[in-house]
Amino acid sequence: MPGVSVGYVSLISGDGPLVAGKGPVRTGVTAILPRPVAELATPVYAGIFSANGNGELTGSHLIEEIGAFNFPITITNTHSCGVTRDGTLRWLNKALPKAVESAWGLPVAAETYDGFLNDINGHHVTFEHVSQALDTAASGPIEEGSVGGGTGMVAFGLKAGSGTASRLVDWQGQRFTVGVFVQANFGNCKNFTVRGLPAAPTLSQPELVEKTLRAEKGSIIAIVATDAPLLPHQLKRLARRVPLGVAMTGGLGYHSSGDIFLAFSTANAEAATAEAGKLCRADFIPDSDIDPFFDAVVQATEEAILNSLVANDDMTGRDGNLVPALPKEWLERTFPAAR
Repeated sequence: MPGVSVGYVSLISGDGPLVAGKGPVRTGVTAILPRPVAELATPVYAGIFSANGNGELTGSHLIEEIGAFNFPITITNTHSCGVTRDGTLRWLNKALPKAVESAWGLPVAAETYDGFLNDINGHHVTFEHVSQALDTAASGPIEEGSVGGGTGMVAFGLKAGSGTASRLVDWQGQRFTVGVFVQANFGNCKNFTVRGLPAAPTLSQPELVEKTLRAEKGSIIAIVATDAPLLPHQLKRLARRVPLGVAMTGGLGYHSSGDIFLAFSTANAEAATAEAGKLCRADFIPDSDIDPFFDAVVQATEEAILNSLVANDDMTGRDGNLVPALPKEWLERTFPAAR
């Protein structure tokens, strides 16, 4: 996504029995900057949708109210969400002090639960880690799998975490990008689906320990970014299509899953910062032409989730808990095109 950058800090240390405050540690933080650092005070139009609200995304009330937000997004584990939110404000005070000098800030911070592998009550994510993720954020291709906030995450009983994908949409001679980033930590293994094929009957995983076969206890956060000129109500409509991509992988929004989705557009910067007392104008694609963008969101969401699984290896965490990776041999045998 042009103009959008992503940074990670991954924390992996220790083995053996859990000792709260010491480890083992399998966690991290992901930072997403919707605009270049110098332009972070400029709002982006946005919309959110909660398919199942057993989770947290800070700043959501403001986004519902005004259809916009500014400043970076952070994603981490459930018990470090407040740290990354506050750490973002501390970082802003140094990196862009004028933005918070005489104004309040409500940055977006989101979470999913990594307590099966991580010492989640040890609070190992610090303000310094947040700053490092923000400082190192870069555009272009990014690492996927067990990195950043996705380090300790599990989906369908398999090692998952951070994943991303994008689509190009042509409209009236212009080309726009729709990118999706997920922190995948959801799903019951019996429902796992790959490109329409129920995977459970053919996916033999004898190393799946009993604990990984537990009922779904996780969440998925998805961030949709586009440079297409869309208004807040249209971006909410994009966010509402994310669950369709989740469902294509077998995610059914079970009771304990926090499935929360945010979509934003980097277009219309001038309208978003228009001065009081002046008539504002914003470009937007007509609702009647929005269907290809829905396609892009659904397709990119499905691919991002699968990428978070494919770009992974087995991980052992606290108390020797093992989460196996999606077997590459099975994937290549079942889907030859995956090679």
